[in-house]
Amino acid sequence: MFALVTSITPGPNNFMLLASGVNFGFRLSIPHMLGISVGFLIMVLGVGLGLAEVFEQFPWIYDVLKWIGAAYMLYLAWCIANSGPSEDMKSPSRSSSPLSFLGAAAFQWVNPKAWIMAVGAFSTYVPASSGIEVIVLTALLFAAVNLPSVGVWALFGSRLRHFLQNPLNRKLFNYGMASLLVASLYPLLKQ
Repeated sequence: MFALVTSITPGPNNFMLLASGVNFGFRLSIPHMLGISVGFLIMVLGVGLGLAEVFEQFPWIYDVLKWIGAAYMLYLAWCIANSGPSEDMKSPSRSSSPLSFLGAAAFQWVNPKAWIMAVGAFSTYVPASSGIEVIVLTALLFAAVNLPSVGVWALFGSRLRHFLQNPLNRKLFNYGMASLLVASLYPLLKQ
């Protein structure tokens, strides 16, 4: 349940996939969705294998990641605000494209919600004495739940395309999604 609730609720990944679904459609958003799930799977494995202890030993690393993540999220918000399809809405414009598999996978390492999810899973639900099998199963469980959960957001966005054919409405939507992404920085920077 923890994996489902944390994967399907609003956050940076889901806001970006909603906007990607609107601007590029579900099919072109699939690499973005897969990148999130694979990147997060690797992160969960890393946390389970002791990466969280690095943050305890060197707390400044968390601060560095926090500011890099904030800067990257601002960049992504700018990209969302300025993205959109070509005039005919049949194919994406050449000046914008959905986030790539590697970009989405790399984003997990600076995504504050992803860190909270990964560390929260191991600190709350997985005993500290767990072996590698439990760590791998936890990571696989998150990946299995995460992919359809984030896919819902891209699918919902692709269904909104019909309602956002008007360029002004689409631009307002993109500005709204960019604003929500920026607003999701508040809890991160508040710490």
